[in-house]
Amino acid sequence: MNNNPKISIVSPIYKAEHFLDRLVDEIEKAMLVLDVEYEIILVDDRSKDRSWEIMKALSSRKSSIKSIRLSRNFGQHPAIMAGLSHANGEWIIVMDCDLQDQPKEIVKLYHKAQEGFEIVQARRKNREDGFLKKLSSKIFSKVYGYFTDTKYDNEIANYGIYKKQVIKSLLEVSDYIKFFPLFIAFVGYRSTSITVEHAPRASGTTSYTFSKLMSLAFNTIISFSNKPLKLFVKFGMVISLLSFCVGMYYIYQAVHNEIEVLGFTSIIVSIWFLSGIIITTIGVVGIYIGKIFDQTKGRPVYIIDEIV
Repeated sequence: MNNNPKISIVSPIYKAEHFLDRLVDEIEKAMLVLDVEYEIILVDDRSKDRSWEIMKALSSRKSSIKSIRLSRNFGQHPAIMAGLSHANGEWIIVMDCDLQDQPKEIVKLYHKAQEGFEIVQARRKNREDGFLKKLSSKIFSKVYGYFTDTKYDNEIANYGIYKKQVIKSLLEVSDYIKFFPLFIAFVGYRSTSITVEHAPRASGTTSYTFSKLMSLAFNTIISFSNKPLKLFVKFGMVISLLSFCVGMYYIYQAVHNEIEVLGFTSIIVSIWFLSGIIITTIGVVGIYIGKIFDQTKGRPVYIIDEIV
């Protein structure tokens, strides 16, 4: 293993037994074109297939490959963080393992970075994802952009090349909930993006179900934005204003002896409506308190079981 490689390639691994060899072969072809010292860091997110056995075999045959296994399934983004913490390269590439992020595009990313950029991200051309994944990604980008008052490009994911200084700054972000693309947007630095080809998944199906995607989106928005709380404050102020206007109207009726027997329906509807608002608001506040609780516990976001 070269302790001072020019490029480190980090890839989180999950259910990749059928295309791990091909992934490494294509990365090596790209590195041959660049002709620089490199290391490949594969992080097994406790995959249930034979991925770890194949990774160990690759590491035993090739000194350029470091294989890391987590103690349990922590998720894609904690696995990326685990790999980044062991990357020694001057430049660090992050890419998914399913070969939708094509290793041949590393050459274009590296050459673009040499123009003076610390971050070069890959914008996927003609995404080869399923309809549900593309739709959920688009919805997430719109919702996240609204709640954080930022622009989030759903054509950009993890794939990109990053200066070592960028990754060092990213690893200092202590948020318990990890989401790599948003951390990259947060740390700043001189960045750009280039269009790359996006390939169909090499084998199998994505492990991101709709429920997992929605859970990731919800947790990320709660972690990066307090706008939901602000929206409920504004909503509460609007309800209070409406209640004041209705109250003034009833006072006017009382002064002019115009009040008849008030309807049962209006009272019940008001009670249920306001109760729903109160319970929802308390629930949102409770979620934020829960996230604060998770953060203050200081538990590690990943635990490494073995390194080969």
